[in-house]
Amino acid sequence: MDEKKKDVLRATDDDAVRLARTLLRSSRHGAIAVLDPVSGAPLASRVAVASDHDGTPLVLVSALAAHTGSIIADPRCSLLLGEPGKGDPLAHARMTIACMAERISKDDPRHARIQWRFLSHNPKAKLYANLGDFSYFRLEPVSASLNGGFGKAYALTAQDLLTTSPNIDAIAAAEPGAVSHMNDDHLDAIANYAVHFGRQSEDAGWVMTGIDADGFDICLNDRVLRIFFDEPLADASDMHKRLVGMAIEARQSLAAKA
Repeated sequence: MDEKKKDVLRATDDDAVRLARTLLRSSRHGAIAVLDPVSGAPLASRVAVASDHDGTPLVLVSALAAHTGSIIADPRCSLLLGEPGKGDPLAHARMTIACMAERISKDDPRHARIQWRFLSHNPKAKLYANLGDFSYFRLEPVSASLNGGFGKAYALTAQDLLTTSPNIDAIAAAEPGAVSHMNDDHLDAIANYAVHFGRQSEDAGWVMTGIDADGFDICLNDRVLRIFFDEPLADASDMHKRLVGMAIEARQSLAAKA
């Protein structure tokens, strides 16, 4: 690697990995860049985004969109994630992931899981998700470039982004029931998660949208918060214990401050 490039990039540390995974898990939209199969020119489009249980980005796209035909012809693509926020947009964190696209057919055993996660994260997509020309794609990460703001550039591997767990399928199977239970019976706990772990001022209206081995996602309207577990879940049975423990910690901490 060129010495000047080495000087620009910081060594990847836990904070960089946490930031990258936060962007990956909390983003609801991004820009996908593909190669036009006719001209070979790059083509960028905005797409709705979610993540699979291992962190692989998910997109739902129409066959009528130019980028869909492009990734079918050539699965190489990249995905830009990150909200610009207030002020200089270049001062805010963003990440570009180099990916290989994989189309998920409706008879694929992963389809139901992927659809549930995508629609839970992007509920407005329910309006068109079942139309015949729409398909899900997994965008398998190859590498990533993370920019955490001025002077904070990192080169990341796929392993930096993805969650590995021997029990990921069992955790995925338990997710819909656990999320429904939390939203039906424990909105108070979700609100406390937002205030205590997410450092939010609003304490009402939050709902849970997903749980994976690394953590869980909650949202309030268009705002999404990623909350990580201290340690990844060991298995599906660990999910309940971890959520209860965090609920107790948040409640006791907020009561002590009242």
